[in-house]
Amino acid sequence: MTSGTPPPPLARRLDAPAAPLAIAAHVRPDGRARLAPSGELVHGCADTLAKTLAELPPRTCRIDLDMAGVTFMDSAGLGFLEALDAHGRCHLVPVTATGWTGQPRRVLELAGLDTADPLNPSPEDPPPPAPAAPAPASAVAVERGERLLQLQREVEQLRRAIDSRPVIDQARGILMAAHACTPQQAWDILREASQRSNTKLRTVAAAVTAGALPDGPPPPEEIRAALRAALARTTACGGGNDGYPDPE
Repeated sequence: MTSGTPPPPLARRLDAPAAPLAIAAHVRPDGRARLAPSGELVHGCADTLAKTLAELPPRTCRIDLDMAGVTFMDSAGLGFLEALDAHGRCHLVPVTATGWTGQPRRVLELAGLDTADPLNPSPEDPPPPAPAAPAPASAVAVERGERLLQLQREVEQLRRAIDSRPVIDQARGILMAAHACTPQQAWDILREASQRSNTKLRTVAAAVTAGALPDGPPPPEEIRAALRAALARTTACGGGNDGYPDPE
């Protein structure tokens, strides 16, 4: 039977800024290190990991990561795992990464990795199911087909989310520099301008980024008007200093 509660979407909603990755480390007297990452495995997460690993004492003989605090993972998370595995091989130290939950666990499933510990997969695959006699399409088969289509849609959502992140971050940086606003305010401005102009968030961000280039085209008028209103409401900087004047 199909569950009445649909699973959460694979792609993280783009209505909230990325949670920076933090890694708490504890080294036991016997040299075992327990690392507890929290936040999101996105661009820059491998650098955070490398810094944490470099600060471990030389006597560290084992590294165990508890991934339960990781809430989101994109393709950068695979680089995080590669960096962790390379550290273990280089220093001849056993490493594990367990406790995966939620969206990161589903990404591992779609990538064909072991969800218990992708760095130390089970040596044996589960036995294949016993062959069943040919039968007309059953409710189970229909449900599996629907589930496959849902996963395909969610993978596409994740791909679009990953592709959109760089231009959105660039637009936030431009707004922060131009209007002396905080990262959260820059995010709120982009989101409100998207809602006011009925335009996708990544389209608004691309227009802001393109307009900041030398001789770059200004954003379309509906986006400019939405940005003016969002800037005035969020930063209270007034219309004359918003950087998006009315057309002549």
